[in-house]
Amino acid sequence: MEVIETHIKDLLIIKPKVFEDARGYFFESYNEGVFKKHGIDANFIQDNQSLSNSGVLRGLHFQSPPFAQGKLVRVINGAVLDIAVDIRKNSATYGQHVSIELTEENKTMFYIPPGFAHGFLTLRDNTIFSYKCTNLYNKASEGTVLWNDSDLHINWNIQNPILSDKDIMGTPFKEFISPF
Repeated sequence: MEVIETHIKDLLIIKPKVFEDARGYFFESYNEGVFKKHGIDANFIQDNQSLSNSGVLRGLHFQSPPFAQGKLVRVINGAVLDIAVDIRKNSATYGQHVSIELTEENKTMFYIPPGFAHGFLTLRDNTIFSYKCTNLYNKASEGTVLWNDSDLHINWNIQNPILSDKDIMGTPFKEFISPF
């Protein structure tokens, strides 16, 4: 596995070593020892999976402490534009984001620790997105930052995505009070 640091501390891109032949492929999607070696000392306790068609945008979501979640995300089928926004108020990169394309072909994973708002835009129909989470979901602890807030400068490359009511009503970043 190749672990790549981003310009935001603790956000990591993980590229597995893929073994392909005429039968298909094999790769290691998680290895506790490798992850710990690169500073990811996470105990994953919940796995989630979603299916979305092209143009669906989910996010920017987070869970407040004590239910904050770290996530290891990847695409099983299809493709997404994945975004993580630093919402750690004492961070030098507060309000900055990392954007990466995750696809079934590149098999790239993205580690997003607690203290980040996360979202993704589905780029193909029938995209299956997988999340390994470090904490259980708690509805009362969920928060949403407005996906298209101009202060965040995120280029989603879409004008009218398909959104949930929750995502339409996300908190503008200027009004957001970070619990981190």
